[in-house]
Amino acid sequence: MYAIVEAGGKQYRVEEKAIIAVERLDAAVGETVELDRVLLVKTDAKVHVGKPLVGGAKVICRVVSQDKARKVVVFKYKPKKNYRRRTGHRQPYSRLLVEKILARAPRAKKEADSQPKTEEAEAA
Repeated sequence: MYAIVEAGGKQYRVEEKAIIAVERLDAAVGETVELDRVLLVKTDAKVHVGKPLVGGAKVICRVVSQDKARKVVVFKYKPKKNYRRRTGHRQPYSRLLVEKILARAPRAKKEADSQPKTEEAEAA
């Protein structure tokens, strides 16, 4: 079973017991986080595709760590003008352990489908 979720503007393919790194979340280490923007869920029997989201589906994760990525060096340079600027950036991220993928619940029949048809509807 796997799912495709959206977190921090990016999409991730997740499976149970997998560890993913997403954009930093406001959660302490050890807290449980629910990712409810689920785009697709594949179970053993079926594939549920959302339009755009799968209703009732969510992924339950636990925050393993809060960290920063490796430094990216930004170097600005203009030739023959003696202009050089060197800066860096470290993007913060959260590392999540996927504990459980909850697929959507089966849809209940509509009330109109469960009520018996009237004679006028049968004649038409």
